[in-house]
Formats: sequence, structure tokens, C-alpha cells
Amino acid sequence: MTDTWLKKWNERYKEKKFAYGITPNKFLKKHLEKLKTGKILFGAEGEGRNAIYAAKIGWDTSAFDISIEGKNKALKLAKENNVSIEYKVGELPNLGYKNEQFDVIALIYAHFPPKIKSEYHKLLNKKLKKGGLIIFEAFGKKHLEYQKRNPRIGGPPNLDSLFSTEELKSDFKNYEVLELTETEAELNEGLYHNGIGSVTRFIGIKKHN
Repeated sequence: MTDTWLKKWNERYKEKKFAYGITPNKFLKKHLEKLKTGKILFGAEGEGRNAIYAAKIGWDTSAFDISIEGKNKALKLAKENNVSIEYKVGELPNLGYKNEQFDVIALIYAHFPPKIKSEYHKLLNKKLKKGGLIIFEAFGKKHLEYQKRNPRIGGPPNLDSLFSTEELKSDFKNYEVLELTETEAELNEGLYHNGIGSVTRFIGIKKHN
């Protein structure tokens, strides 16, 4: 990843306030609370709001991001909530996660750089157990129209960083699809996700390696 990308996220997470708030994403919460607890991995987890929620309801929680500032705030928030999470900083191929280590992988606004996002999805697929679940929500291809009307909704400013349902089908071919859609959603998450946006959502069960 570029120094510019890393600098952007470290600067954002250096701010005193939590960029995306401290409460969990609603889509994640809705699905996670239905499941039997186990081992879960959060990608591009930033300041930790979703990972900490998972830990609070009994999950063995791991997370990663490229930003040390994100990790620092996440561990502070975890301490305030009396939970612990494992949090690694760096690029996914170098972090040492084992194949079939996790029961659930959560990708909540995990907008990896366009050149590597499919590579990361395919690598994360290997880290999920057979029968495990992907929970995914991020901005969809139609989102740029929403940004023009309301910059406070946030999200990447370039089409290549946004997600289509076809892209997710291709990246996660070996999954039973429970939900796959691009739809409108109203977000109220901290400083940077506020208003109605276009989001792509995916829930899938891994059928085979």
C-alpha cells in the first residue's frame, strides 16, 4: 500500500473524536447477534467499534488495519469496555493468520485499495472455515450520485473503490449466497458516515475451499 494511503488513515484516526463513532454498524449487529459465538476477524477495522461490540457479546475477536493510530484508539476503547481484542497492524499477507482459522469474517466498509481488494477477498476466504460466514457491507457502485447530493455520507470518491454485486460473486465463488444486494441505507456513524447512501451487502456461507 502507498504511503499516501497509510498517511490518510493515520491522520483520520489521530483525531480526538472517533471517525465512525463507537457503536456497531447496524447491519453487522443484526446478523452477528443471531449467531453462535466463535472466532471472528474484522478487516480494515480502524478504531474498533465493531470488533469491540463482538467481544462484548462473547466472540473471540481479531482485527487488522494498516493504521497504528486506529489500533491505539481501538485498544483504548476495548479497555473502556472491559474487553480484549487481538489487533494486528500491517498488510494482510504479512499478518500470519492461519487458513481456516475463523468462523466469521466481517468486512464493514473495508474499502481496500482497488488494485488489491479482490486479492484480499480471496486471501480472506482462505482464512475462513468451511461452513463459516462472511458479513459484508460497503458502499456500492451507485454511491457517487449520493455523495454529490450529500458529501457528509462519506465513502471513497472513485468508482474503482466501490463494490458491485458481480464483483463479490466473482471474489466469493465458493459461497452459498444468503443475501447479495445494492440498496439504499441511512447511516449515522460518527463524523464521516451521515445520511442516505448506496450500499452493497453480502452474507455468504463458505461451501468449500
